[in-house]
Amino acid sequence: MIRYITGGESHGKGLIAVIEGLPAGLSIDLDLINSYLLKRQRGYGRGKRMSIERDRVEVLSGIRGGYTIGSPVTLYIENRDWTNWKDIMDPINSIDKKIVTMPRPGHADLAGGIKYNHHDLRNVLERASARETAIRTAVGGVAKLLLRELSIGLYSYVVSIGNVKIEDKILPLKTLGTVRLKKLSKAAESDENNMNMPDRAASERAIKLIEDTGKRGNTLGGVFEIRAVNVPAGLGSYSQWDRRLDGRLAAALMSIQAIKAVEIGDGFLNAGRFGSEAHDEIFYSAGKGFYRRTDRAGGMEGGVTNGEEIILRAYMKPISTLYRPLHSVDVVTKKPVMAAVERSDICAVPAASVVGEAVTAIELAGAVMEKFAGDTMNELKRNFNAYISYTAKY
Repeated sequence: MIRYITGGESHGKGLIAVIEGLPAGLSIDLDLINSYLLKRQRGYGRGKRMSIERDRVEVLSGIRGGYTIGSPVTLYIENRDWTNWKDIMDPINSIDKKIVTMPRPGHADLAGGIKYNHHDLRNVLERASARETAIRTAVGGVAKLLLRELSIGLYSYVVSIGNVKIEDKILPLKTLGTVRLKKLSKAAESDENNMNMPDRAASERAIKLIEDTGKRGNTLGGVFEIRAVNVPAGLGSYSQWDRRLDGRLAAALMSIQAIKAVEIGDGFLNAGRFGSEAHDEIFYSAGKGFYRRTDRAGGMEGGVTNGEEIILRAYMKPISTLYRPLHSVDVVTKKPVMAAVERSDICAVPAASVVGEAVTAIELAGAVMEKFAGDTMNELKRNFNAYISYTAKY
């Protein structure tokens, strides 16, 4: 299995991740990982912090000569903004400046302060900040490199921002297919506004909405979708609740800051349908084996992948830092105040879609390692290919 842990504060010296369980012999393309980090920083509506940071990953351990060596991989991303905060955020000799005592509604400020008995809520917000997702994106980049070796592909795109949605005809009702997915990828990548929307007209309307929202001191949320193709049937398990892959994927997406709902396939729509309209009929042909003509289940049944495309949708609430803040209460004086204002984004849905793709890749890579094991990439590929040959004859 693959395990990882992250560390670091938003305005601390940097962010770090330790990944355990990667097989030896995995080729690591730092340029590709850094391209994911750059994509995370883009998107109209991001805050001034993104003009400061130039996220690039540095390897501290576990990789030699461009390949994993079987030991824990340690990744590091420098916080360039640290130079402006080092007196305040110094681990040993920090000074009492920029103290936060006015919790923001919708943020971890108050709940975290109560939990850890902090009356300077900066101790909460520095770790609860979405800045932490930069290092998770790097971990996801490593996971995508592993999946790529097995021809498993992932892609994410923004479905809506506020009340602006891409046209339904952009996405087919059934599966995308690898060729269609590549076309969709190119459409979103060609979006000059970096909104990760495969509908240029919707992208332009979303920018106008973000501009108007920012002028009012408000924020916006939205919806993004993640697709995974060429995922074999049999990842995950129905045998125990915590081994169900749909639950693990949902948990991974819900762990992203500001994500408040996750849908798999036609999850929300299926709740209002008859059973005959909700399920994917099973067909068989000698050339294709078992297959479906629809993918309302989102590629998973009973917590196990069924061989169809994985379709995930995450719903992001508006960011909780408002430049026209909401009412709150000072945690020290207990008097009514307006909530604290930290430097923030107006909209971060495009960035969240990149992070969502990363955490999905991590969970899929973990499920692959559990199913096929292998201390080396050669062993992993041998086990994987043997299984694919077996399932083709089932």
